[in-house]
Amino acid sequence: MAFLKIFLGKTPQEHENRGDELIADELWGKAKIEYEKALEKLEKIAAPDDDLKTRLREKIHHAKEALANNHKQNADDMLEAGFYDDARELYYLALELSEDPDLKGSLEEKLKQLDFRLNKVIEENLPDFPHAKEETVETAYSAKDDEYFSALCGALPAEVQKTYHGYGDNFKTGYLALNRGDFTQAADFLTRAMEENPSSGSYIPLELATAYLNMEKHAEAQQLLEALVKDQPRALPAYQLLCEIHWENRAFDQAETLLSSVPEELKESVAVYLLKGETLFQAGNYRAAKEFYRNFLKSYGFNELIVRALATTHEALKELANARNLYREIMDQCRSCHARIDPFIKQRYADLCFDSGMLNTDVLELYLSLAQELPESAADFYEKVSRIYAARENDYEARRFRAIAEKLASK
Repeated sequence: MAFLKIFLGKTPQEHENRGDELIADELWGKAKIEYEKALEKLEKIAAPDDDLKTRLREKIHHAKEALANNHKQNADDMLEAGFYDDARELYYLALELSEDPDLKGSLEEKLKQLDFRLNKVIEENLPDFPHAKEETVETAYSAKDDEYFSALCGALPAEVQKTYHGYGDNFKTGYLALNRGDFTQAADFLTRAMEENPSSGSYIPLELATAYLNMEKHAEAQQLLEALVKDQPRALPAYQLLCEIHWENRAFDQAETLLSSVPEELKESVAVYLLKGETLFQAGNYRAAKEFYRNFLKSYGFNELIVRALATTHEALKELANARNLYREIMDQCRSCHARIDPFIKQRYADLCFDSGMLNTDVLELYLSLAQELPESAADFYEKVSRIYAARENDYEARRFRAIAEKLASK
């Protein structure tokens, strides 16, 4: 019987028990898979246990709702940190999993806002803004631009959206120009908007400081941002921009002092943890950064943004096997939750494998996938595919992919 059991695999009860263990560790995606395997096997039995079937369905439902909430929390963190594409992907996954009307309504609202922001038509169709020669903006701002402005504001918190819509046409024109990359015009119109909206609680200095930073006017940006964090101490993007200025100036003590002044309710946010870790990294304190990120993961569990930062730190320390394993862990987490894997993660993992001589089928398939996702780098990916085939002594495929790489490189 033991011999037969090897070939029959686990029983439904064994899959259920494994799922319970994973639930205890809050590994909702993996637990869901185990419960689904249990239910699938149970349904193949001639006289299945109806109580067990009901229990498994309830556990699958619980795991899916927990996973959906976990996706939403991670998406909120990614949105806060500015990773809009990744946040959007996780919101969609949560929406597919959940049956909770309140959660689904919240997710749909988030997606509605992000869809506006991420729609490529915004970039492709933003109108040219002729430089205004007079103080009026009648020729620079049209009614159609309202749609684009609303789309760009879509992922902001509701109260901030309302505030931005109330700043007037000069602000709208400047904000559109800023997102279009016309920083000189953005600074011009945003300065006018500040003069029209002199209240201390304004967010206009944040956008004007962003324009100044892109114009290499760091002193002007710093002055605006320092005033802003005094007036708006919960404005996290202002802390990020100030940190970037301090990093550029090698003023790491000032960055640490700034982050220690963050309001208590924000100090445990992922965004602040990332800024603190990045300050250590930028200062070259890689071992301290590594310990900092590890302590976060011990306390709070897996978080993709923190794991990415830790992997980058391992790379800086030349601990390449550790970095490679972390990138692999991120990929495995994405697969277990059926989430899209960021091409950056794929490429770092594949490159670290390639450089260490791990020229296996998984790495080859990753490069073929990356060639489709990142066509601007396809020549390099196909060259590596060629070298993998050459290492396997498959001369035909090696020559074929080398020819493809050379053809793409010539273009």
